[in-house]
Amino acid sequence: MSLKLGDIAPDFTQESTEGPIHLHQWAGNSWVVLFSHPKDFTPVCTTELGAVAKLKGEFDKRHVKAIGLSVDALKDHKAWVGDIEETQGTAINFPLLADSDRKVSNLYGMIHENANDTMTVRSVFVIDPNKKVRLMITYPASTGRNFDEILRVIDSLQLTDNHKVATPVNWKQGDDVIIVPALQDPEELKQRFPKGFKTVKPYLRITPQPGR
Repeated sequence: MSLKLGDIAPDFTQESTEGPIHLHQWAGNSWVVLFSHPKDFTPVCTTELGAVAKLKGEFDKRHVKAIGLSVDALKDHKAWVGDIEETQGTAINFPLLADSDRKVSNLYGMIHENANDTMTVRSVFVIDPNKKVRLMITYPASTGRNFDEILRVIDSLQLTDNHKVATPVNWKQGDDVIIVPALQDPEELKQRFPKGFKTVKPYLRITPQPGR
């Protein structure tokens, strides 16, 4: 199965460190960051899970739930979380799916055989409250993820869902944004962007971030 942006995220029921997770039911009306790590008791994964735990406040502000996964057994997950707390200075505050049967990994294409045919790569899926896949990023096992970038993209998705704008290169919360080219009606432009906008080119109009 090859997932694409805009697809409904495949639903599943799988055991986790917080009990059985039925994805769509567990997600409710929240956004979800579903991410896989190659293996328990490995160094890069340990730092990543600690970082996600420390970002809980940032995820909560954005109505986001995080959920991790590897193909290790539940008993290994439960044994590993102590190491994460000891070395990263934080307790795990989100569920870890135990995907030893590779059910979820195969649903989401998290195993890339040319990289490793037994372990998941570092996949990230951002799923919106309508259960649609809005972002997919894949990292190799040797490279830890930048979760600040994942938060940045979620900020952009949530902003552009609610306003007729797009975010430019390297945009971050509070920066100017771009009015979508399809919006041409002068009255609607005045209503939507009371702070005005700068026309660089007919297709490139810059305006302060709405709602700021």
